[in-house]
Amino acid sequence: MEATFQIFLILLAVLAGTALMARRLNVAPAILLILTGIVLAFVPGMPSLELPPELVLLVVLPPLIYSASVAMSWREFKSNLRPIILLAVGCVIFTAFAVAAATHYLIGLPWDVGFLLGAIVAPPDVVAPLAIARRLGLPRRILVVLEGEGLANDATALILYRFAVVAISTGAFSLPKAGGSFAAIVVGEVLFGAAVGWLSLRMRYRARDPQVEITLSLITPYVAYWLPEHFGGSGVIATVACGLYISWNGPLLISAATRLQGIFFWNFVIYLIEGLLFLLTGFQMRSLYEKSKAFPLHDILFATALVAVIIIVARFAWVYPATYLPRWISKRIRQRDPPPSWRTIFVIAFTGVRGSVSLAAALALPLVLPSGEAFPYRDLILFISFGVILVTLLGLGLGLSPVVRWLGVAEFGRTEHVADIETEVAARREALGAALASLDAITDDRELSDEVVKLLRARHETRINQLPDSLDPAVDDVTAAGIDLTRELIGKERKFIHVLLRDGKITDEIRRRIERDLDLEEASLANREYRK
Repeated sequence: MEATFQIFLILLAVLAGTALMARRLNVAPAILLILTGIVLAFVPGMPSLELPPELVLLVVLPPLIYSASVAMSWREFKSNLRPIILLAVGCVIFTAFAVAAATHYLIGLPWDVGFLLGAIVAPPDVVAPLAIARRLGLPRRILVVLEGEGLANDATALILYRFAVVAISTGAFSLPKAGGSFAAIVVGEVLFGAAVGWLSLRMRYRARDPQVEITLSLITPYVAYWLPEHFGGSGVIATVACGLYISWNGPLLISAATRLQGIFFWNFVIYLIEGLLFLLTGFQMRSLYEKSKAFPLHDILFATALVAVIIIVARFAWVYPATYLPRWISKRIRQRDPPPSWRTIFVIAFTGVRGSVSLAAALALPLVLPSGEAFPYRDLILFISFGVILVTLLGLGLGLSPVVRWLGVAEFGRTEHVADIETEVAARREALGAALASLDAITDDRELSDEVVKLLRARHETRINQLPDSLDPAVDDVTAAGIDLTRELIGKERKFIHVLLRDGKITDEIRRRIERDLDLEEASLANREYRK
């Protein structure tokens, strides 16, 4: 137990150090983490760390999906539902069939084994490419489509994965039955996930205690995921539906104190989960290397390169027709949603990085069939899956930044960013104006002293006057200087408060209350820096 805890502390230290290095090198942390894991796996004396598949599929995946779903806007998800479904369902199925055909005719894998391998490597990961895409300032719609695809494509892949495993285990497969089961799973999980979200919000609203509410929020994704998964579904669709329901209905039911504490809690939890997941994924290279000795190295490298090329080419072959064909066929779609630039489509097609879900699905393959025979090609599937993850993460992950700069897509994002800031400022101004208008109505209905009304009105008018009137670069420079100066003055206040505490002029409780106000004020500066 002590040794296990020591290894956990070492992993946390490596996670923190790698994150700092990634920031210095301006590289996605996921890339450095998986490389660090590979290096550490071969360090003499380092114990072998196996990544239990149930840990990923049953413990790690639910909070990752739920957190991303809550952060996703339901309105934007719904308005981009067509491209999201085309990618999350159509592209995954197309890629799985492409891998099955290529491995059958060029390597000689049976169709059912090839389709199983295709289902494992078909869904792109969303963590690493989105981290890079956000830092590059890509247009909002690209981010929404990629994030929406990342939420839903795991469900499609895991359902196909289950069908393939059953087909290999029993030797029987019925396409009409599989299609009916797929539709039933989707509809059932959407309804169940929405019901779990509704129940969770009502329970949290009645609790009115931040600690209890955050605990309930941690339980929610597991309830949404585990029950459908137990009865043969994927659990992913239900978790996505639950998160989207809470994202849309939560703001009016979740208290401010819970929201402030919950944001920090979930950001920290997701940071640890994602970091340790990529680090442990790298550690799998050691055991996979040992298993690969049973196969000729040439065959393994050829199979890995073939599957990697197929999934990259298949994504491009799907994305462009799926984008333009509906608009060519339907005038209504063309008028409502004009065709995007080929550069935008290229970026979406290029972000096909595979991640830990693919590796977890490969690791979850049974060792033996019900007949007692060894599961066919299990070790080969494991090695190919890891190789594809490594190739796409390093190749596509590192290549995304130069590709975006080469295409100039970030320029659209910067223009969109300025428009978003203007909309934000206008919304803040209108909201404060509505509050002032309601103050007049409240004053007429209640007996309030003139001093109270005057103070409240002055407070709101001050907040209105603090909003920027211009987004010109010169004004931005002044705003940036003001933010830096404000942060410096807050630091001076903290030092003075510490002196008062040290001299015994205030108590620790008073110091904590003052520090909380200073912390909130400094946190608000980060929101203002977003407008720079």
